[in-house]
This record gives sequence, C-alpha cells and structure tokens, in this order.
Amino acid sequence: MTGHRAGEPLPLPGRGRGPGPEPSDGERLARVALTRVLEPGDERGGRWLRECGAGELLRRITARDGSAERLSGMTARRLAGYRLRAEAADPARDLAAVASVGGRFVCPGDHEWPSQLDDLGDTRPTGLWVRGRPDLRLWALRSVAVVGARACTPYGAHMATTLGAGLAERGWVVVSGAAFGVDGAAHRGALAAGGATAAVLACGVDVVYPRGHAELIGRVAEQGLVIGELAPAEHPTRSRFILRNRVIAALTRGTVVVEAEYRSGSLVTARCAQRLGRFTMGVPGPATSGLSAGVHELLRGEGVLVTDASEIVELVGDMGELAPPRHGAVLPRDLLDTGCAKALDALPARGTADAREVARTAGTSADEALAKLYELHSLGFVERHGDGWRLTRWPTCNDDARRGGT
Repeated sequence: MTGHRAGEPLPLPGRGRGPGPEPSDGERLARVALTRVLEPGDERGGRWLRECGAGELLRRITARDGSAERLSGMTARRLAGYRLRAEAADPARDLAAVASVGGRFVCPGDHEWPSQLDDLGDTRPTGLWVRGRPDLRLWALRSVAVVGARACTPYGAHMATTLGAGLAERGWVVVSGAAFGVDGAAHRGALAAGGATAAVLACGVDVVYPRGHAELIGRVAEQGLVIGELAPAEHPTRSRFILRNRVIAALTRGTVVVEAEYRSGSLVTARCAQRLGRFTMGVPGPATSGLSAGVHELLRGEGVLVTDASEIVELVGDMGELAPPRHGAVLPRDLLDTGCAKALDALPARGTADAREVARTAGTSADEALAKLYELHSLGFVERHGDGWRLTRWPTCNDDARRGGT
C-alpha cells in the first residue's frame, strides 16, 4: 500500500515498493512539508531537492546556520518567503486532513509513483496528493488527456463527451482538469460510460473548485482519482492553473485539445506534451470559430487531427489498435459493372433515348448497349417506353445519384 489512506496511523503513510530508492520516513514527511513550501514547478527548488534530498533541504530552509544561503540561486527575499511558508507546515496535520477525505500522499520511490512524471526534470512534483482507490501508476500507463475551452460551444461539449465515453469504453483513463466546459464534459462522458477518469486540480484535493462542479468532483473521487500537487486546503491561482497543465501532459500518453483560442491554457498543455515527446492531437472545428483557432494552429504544426476515440487509440495505443477504415455510403449504382454504368450515364436526365443513341454516347455497339439496357431494366434502374429507354424515377436512382452526386 502506498501513501496514507483513511484508517491508517499517523503520521507516516504506508511503505512504497517502487523501482527507485524507497523514501525514508523522514524524507517522506519532509516532502509533505515541502508541498507547502515550494510552489508547483519551482525549478530551483526542484534542483535543490535533487541535490540535497527533501530532509536536508527542509533543514536548511528552517535552520539559521547560513546553510540555506549557500544554495545556488538562493536570495534573501526567496529564503524569507520559504521560511514564512515553512513555519505553517505541519505534515501530520496535512496527512490527517487528506485521510479524512479518503486520500493519501504519493512521492518518488513509492510503488504508486508514475515514473513518467520524472520526464519533467527539476519541475517534477515534490509529491502528489491523491483521492480515490485506483492505483495511480497503473492508471497513468494507459491514459489520455482531453482538454479545451472553458466557455466551449455545444459542439465542443458534445465532442468532449463523446471522446471521453469512447476512450473509457476502450479501457483508457480520461484525464482532465475538472474545469467548466470541455474538461467537465470529458469527465462526464467517461463516468457515463462507467469508465475511468482522473481530475488533476490546481488546488488541494479536499478543495472543491470550481464550486459548480462539487458533484462532478465527488463522482470522480468515488469512481476514479482526484490528484493535486498542493497541500490540503490550498486554493488555486492563475499561475497554478498554468503549472498544473504540465502534470496533465506528463502523466498521460497523449493530449487531445477540443476547442481552444490562440491564448489558451489548453495549448500550454499541448505544447508541454510536445516537448515531452507525447502525442498531441486536436479536434477540428469551424474555420470561422475563434474557439477553434488555437486548435487549427496546433494542427498546422505537429498536432494530429482526430475526430473520434478510435483515431486517438490508434495513435497512442498498442500495435494493432487501428481505427476502422472510413468510406462513404455504398449506392446501388456503385455495384454496376463498367458497361452498365456507361449505359446508365448515356441516358438523358429527362426524356427517352433509343439503343443507338445510348450506344453512340457510351462508345459501344448498339447490340451491347441494348443488352446493358435490359440488364439495367432487370435491376430496376431504367424503364422501357416504346422504342426508347428512360431512367426510373425512384429515390435510389435519382438524377443526383446517377450523376455521382449525394
């Protein structure tokens, strides 16, 4: 068992069994504390954490022996901010708070830690707070991010819901940010299909944001996973939303953008996914829609156009998970041989023509034209009127169909 779950003794969560070095009790508690000290994506803090370890970094920040000042890139102003936050850090309290909502803390070295987050380098999360029963590492191995505009159109909401349901039905975890618009639609689609979905929040996992999604986030926590870098009770800010997107991009096999303007946090997620070598996809929209402009710009670059879940799975899935071949409707005329098709084309749209006229237009002999006309008659395509022939006025053999229209 990984991290701290409801009913386990405090202050220390269960041991991990990850491929890397298992964190000691002190390192784990230090990482818990550092989720309150370091902001998400703090690259300097991440470098110090890598060089010193969590316990030593926390000691230097809180000690007054001058060791923190010797850290490369540390300034008096930055250190003052860290120390102010460290004074309020209480790992036991935070572990108890997340346990009260059925959560746990997962950090590098735990069996449940998704190793793909290590691709973020020094901006890797210090640890993750997680609500929900499923194993985060296993779910992340087969996951796709579906993100997009908050103020999406009905088309965007429909596409996000359809993609979420389709991916869930195919056994993929749908990851998004629980925001209004596309995010919420993607989560709902996966939940409606009885599938797996995970919400990555820009606040504490015990904080409901946005408040209008209280029921949705509760359902995600019950049926899937709610994930966050920030300690319990922490609230979102604009910068935290942007930095949250790197976790979504790194956690998943690929990112799908459904509706996004040129300036959109969803495009930040997509570009981060590209930098990390993940698949980046976009759902096209009307060329006149500003909400699709960002997606179209993505598709003009390295993004891949997708229109349904099977096309996404073909890109991110295993070998052989191919989307079905696409083709238009097969019309009765499509099944005719070349001679019959030429004879049918030779008949006028209105009025009649005799066999010689048909032969002249079709470029064949009168006898062969007559034979083809009788064959077409038996199939219901033409009718005989005296010495002439005309098209049958049936919906399946109308003028548009005969001329190759739709």
